[in-house]
Amino acid sequence: MNKYAVVLAGGGGTRFWPLSRKEKPKQLLRLGSDDIMLNDTIARFETVIPLEHTYVVTNQSQAELLSDIVHPGVPKANILIEPAARSTAASILYAALTVQKNDPEAILAVFPADHYITDTVQFRAALELACQAATTSPRLVTIGIRPVFAATGYGYMRYQEDPIQSEGGLVYAVEEFVEKPDLPTATAYLASHHYLWNSGILIGNASVMVENFHRYLPRLYRLMSPIAQHLGTSAERASVDAIYAELPSISIDYGILERSDEVLVVVGDFDWNDVGTWEAFGAIFPPDSSGNIVQADHIGIRTQNSIIYSSDRLIATIGIDGLIIADTKDALLICPKEQSQAVRELVDRLKAEARHEYL
Repeated sequence: MNKYAVVLAGGGGTRFWPLSRKEKPKQLLRLGSDDIMLNDTIARFETVIPLEHTYVVTNQSQAELLSDIVHPGVPKANILIEPAARSTAASILYAALTVQKNDPEAILAVFPADHYITDTVQFRAALELACQAATTSPRLVTIGIRPVFAATGYGYMRYQEDPIQSEGGLVYAVEEFVEKPDLPTATAYLASHHYLWNSGILIGNASVMVENFHRYLPRLYRLMSPIAQHLGTSAERASVDAIYAELPSISIDYGILERSDEVLVVVGDFDWNDVGTWEAFGAIFPPDSSGNIVQADHIGIRTQNSIIYSSDRLIATIGIDGLIIADTKDALLICPKEQSQAVRELVDRLKAEARHEYL
């Protein structure tokens, strides 16, 4: 069976504001390497999945920039443009319908565009095993990450103790998905050693993926299935634009993975971070002797355990501890590190107040 990749690159990266913006979110930024995060993602799997079989899903506001800077091996025709943000379920179904029309028996691997992974050898081994499991089983397959702290911003999955497959690598059945638990629950999950973080990577036969939408998200499937007849034609753009206006917004995690009892998981033994908040800078840039992560022209006195970013001007600090300071050409963010998740609330406030020039 042929392998195809879908990279989800339409998110706004709101918790990474003010560096990440609507027209240039974090997946289109250079963070920790010489290339943008989207291309780093593609480079990680290109020895497993051909570039010509790689699709990228993005939105209208990012499409032109993305087309100019995406990996040159990805065909421009493989950039799927959504006219409106409708979360990951719609993005994945659009791509799955596209791949299914071209190759119904294809194995489809879905990747977020903004993960930071350094151990590409172990990553590719886990991906190969997941693709093999999806080839031999009519189930969806995820890659899970062993939790290293009680994160409340990640999804978790409990897996059965005994693997359903051991030849060539261990594959487990998933018993339960829980999206973003509270801190006491996440702490209990960490202590139990029976839960994995949901990496957001999903693998399955293209037709099996589409069937899961038909079963668990019938309204979304019913609304989107007419797109199939127009794929690859001059009518595709108009069809997608008209249909998206009616779509509900729901994630694949809530819509399918939490409802299905037929999901498998491969454990990914590699360092992983979804760079979801400013605190994730610590996974990319090592702290200095004072615990500071500095990507700026910075002079500090009695400054410790802080994240300091500036795109151009000098940042000077005195007597601070545990702060995030992120300075861009038109906006400055200052907040305690433990409240980095709340940056999304700030972006929501900007939207509510129609401060669109800062989004």
